[in-house]
Amino acid sequence: MIRKEMIAMLLAGGQGSRLGVLTSKVAKPAVSFGGKYRIIDFPLSNCINSGIDTVGVLTQYQPLRLNTHIGIGIPWDLDRNVGGVSVLPPYEKSSDSEWYTGTANAIYQNMNYMEQFNPEYVLILSGDHIYKMDYKIMLDYHKANNADVTIASMPVPMEEASRFGIVVTDEDNRITAFEEKPEHPRSNLASMGIYIFSWKVLKQALITLKDQNECDFGKHVIPYCFQNDKRMFAYEYNGYWKDVGTLSSYWEANMELIDIIPVFNLYEEFWKIYTKTDIIPPQYIADSAYIEKSIIGDGTEIYGKVYNSVIGYGVVIEEGAVVRDSIIMSNAVIGKNTVINKSIIAEDVVIGENVELGVGEEAENVAKPKIYNSGLVTIGECSVIPANVKIGKNTAVSGETTLEDYPDGMLQSGGIIIKAGDNV
Repeated sequence: MIRKEMIAMLLAGGQGSRLGVLTSKVAKPAVSFGGKYRIIDFPLSNCINSGIDTVGVLTQYQPLRLNTHIGIGIPWDLDRNVGGVSVLPPYEKSSDSEWYTGTANAIYQNMNYMEQFNPEYVLILSGDHIYKMDYKIMLDYHKANNADVTIASMPVPMEEASRFGIVVTDEDNRITAFEEKPEHPRSNLASMGIYIFSWKVLKQALITLKDQNECDFGKHVIPYCFQNDKRMFAYEYNGYWKDVGTLSSYWEANMELIDIIPVFNLYEEFWKIYTKTDIIPPQYIADSAYIEKSIIGDGTEIYGKVYNSVIGYGVVIEEGAVVRDSIIMSNAVIGKNTVINKSIIAEDVVIGENVELGVGEEAENVAKPKIYNSGLVTIGECSVIPANVKIGKNTAVSGETTLEDYPDGMLQSGGIIIKAGDNV
């Protein structure tokens, strides 16, 4: 019988609705990051760098690009005869067909997958965080404490603590209380949504809670283990970790990559981040081009000026165009003399000539102020922006737009254009 000491289950089914039009056609873990990666590359690379060679990736929302990207796991050396990477979508069973309802329910529905490896420990990961972590050190910590559950946690500013699951610990780091998004937090140690369970404990909890509506780790499994006096410890992590779940945190995390000494270093020899890369020609920088402090992807052609930006692969920035403080994802085309300020432009977008993005004063977004803020312009995948229009701040556009969509050639700050068939 196969026996794996620890297997990983990577939750990658989330829509990531706080990323607005960026995730209307693609799951959040498949969103581009840093010019050449996708968000899911980070936990997958952490797994192989930590010596974990069996990973189940649980997908649900818009899984196509994620499935294509992961394939059989070759870039991460996860194309194994035994173990390797397996994509686990919800499937129809003989009695009924069930979508995953909650993080723990998704794991419960894949009990058979986990059973076949007869693991001693199961590592639960989320597919939408940017960080580097050696899970082996966390496992050693779990074993040293003879723990049933170890929760990776990190200190956050007290004023932000109510956004997280919060752990309260004693002097040995044993968890004495767990509060999911408390109004008045008793500690600033936040759960990172990374857990190591001893398999027997996890299995028993999932079976007991199987009829729970929308069964989640933070709301159900962790409190259940706590109430049943399981040995639960907090593993404190002090490295770089970013939840890129909002447009502003996603923009910030990309911008941090281009600092002279980046807080998060993608270039470390000993902890590489692996990804699926297409075979494309090198970048072309024309005589007319000027680039300052930016990341430029392969196959990109630059004829204009780029400042402080992250540009993906296969992008064309035409003559006279100026791009500042922006993220432009793969295969986008920026027309001549177009000026782009503080924008996030998704894959396969075409922006016409003489367009201005990010103009004027800020105004609150009319439809979704909690999503479209921080002065950003967000353009969804495969969108078309016609020539000679201006777009203000805190705006979003998705779909093939024409001049008629812009009264007086302008989308005012706080405005939104979503064409039929696209969602926000």
